[in-house]
Amino acid sequence: MLNTPFTLPCGVVIQNRLVKAAMTERLSGSNCKPNARLVRLYEQWADTNVGLLITGNVMVDRYHLESAGNVVVDNEEALPEMKAWADAGKKHGNHIWVQICHSGRQTSRFVNLKPKSASGVQLKKLGLFSKPKTMTEKDILDVINGFVKAAVIAKKSGFTGVQIHAAHGYLISQFLSPLTNHRNDQWGGSVENRSRLLRTIIQDVREAVGPEFPVGLKLNSADFQRGGFTEEDSLTVIKMLEPLGVDLLEISGGTYEKLVFFLVNGEDGKKVRESTMKREAYFMEFANRVREVSNIPLMVTGGFRTYDFVEETLKNGEVDMIGMARPFIVNINEIKGFLNGEVKSLIDKAIRTGIHQLEESAEAGFYGRNIVRMAKDKNLKFNFSPIGNSIFIIAGEFRKAMIRRIKRRKKH
Repeated sequence: MLNTPFTLPCGVVIQNRLVKAAMTERLSGSNCKPNARLVRLYEQWADTNVGLLITGNVMVDRYHLESAGNVVVDNEEALPEMKAWADAGKKHGNHIWVQICHSGRQTSRFVNLKPKSASGVQLKKLGLFSKPKTMTEKDILDVINGFVKAAVIAKKSGFTGVQIHAAHGYLISQFLSPLTNHRNDQWGGSVENRSRLLRTIIQDVREAVGPEFPVGLKLNSADFQRGGFTEEDSLTVIKMLEPLGVDLLEISGGTYEKLVFFLVNGEDGKKVRESTMKREAYFMEFANRVREVSNIPLMVTGGFRTYDFVEETLKNGEVDMIGMARPFIVNINEIKGFLNGEVKSLIDKAIRTGIHQLEESAEAGFYGRNIVRMAKDKNLKFNFSPIGNSIFIIAGEFRKAMIRRIKRRKKH
């Protein structure tokens, strides 16, 4: 089942059901363009024969980056580099989609001291984020146009689809959540108003790229924060998406303030249900609820590690596509065997420092450092210092952001 094709609503056929889900690569240079490292990395991932590769965050606004190493697509200057990146991902008939994103208030001080968001609610995490300015109507329309422009450039570059990132606390997610959206205009208040930005972006992107180009969406099941975007909100939004032409809905969850992938406990400190832990995948229970209200093809990312469970999930019709991220680093040489059932299980490498504030950056640093090694054609390394991993993320962000800032000043 995993190694069988899947046809999207737009008519495009994906050669199998496995997806390399988005992971931020942090590999762009100071010009914000794709480069030889990204090409080398995606050639390796294409060699696994995975059906679909989804890039890490590609930003629609160079002043609102998730990482100082993001690729930015806000004009056509990078078309040759984008084409090389797309070609690398299509090496074996794979599909490769650009994940397009705006980080809003989740833009670090290193990148922008005056970010914008739905409302002026500051993200308080390690002192890395400034209080955002509330977006004006013009700001919102500019964001919508930014997503549309990025999607059109992705198509022109030879990418086979786009995924709109509306999860993990980035800008669209900030509009969706009542914790970060305190507006009283048409973009805030009710779920219908809070989802207006998302729905408008999907509609306008679909109109711009045409009916036969895949448009995917990454959406939170919930923020896992009291008073935030809930599962009921998410189901309401998904029902509204039904007529908008979404080809693949990826279910995820959490924000920078509550990164569920690194947590042992569930929402509000409650223990994760034993049934959920047994079922491997993090969001399967919510996926079953989505199936009851929507016919949009469904993908779940997070926790899948055994071939038998993946096969069972697909055969039961619970999801249509299986998303994996970290196994495409630590199990890069086993993915091809996993696809055809020769490899029965994949490892899950957990990195811990013993210091609560550094756990997330330590784990992110481990995978980030190995992405860099892969991009340089070096062997993976499993014995990095956990503290060193944390330093790698913060120091790397500061260094890249400063280089970009200096080059911008020289231009002006």
